[in-house]
Amino acid sequence: MTHALHTSSITSLPLLARGKVRDNYAVGEDRILMVASDRISAFDVVMAETIPMKGAVLTQISAFWFGELEGVVPHHMISADTDEII
Repeated sequence: MTHALHTSSITSLPLLARGKVRDNYAVGEDRILMVASDRISAFDVVMAETIPMKGAVLTQISAFWFGELEGVVPHHMISADTDEII
């Protein structure tokens, strides 16, 4: 069974912002960890329901396109590989 992530809780990092879909944490002075959750929203309202694996899918779509545009357009992504991040 897959569990959905409604709200992340990384106690070792300062929470900067919690948006409709992503939770942002400070990682040092110059980096931000963006955690894509499984939350859904409509008309700027975050729903109580979640879509399991939505955050993982959003992250992989973003990682694909940032990879495709590497060297063409500057971007902010350092890595989507959890082994590199952790």
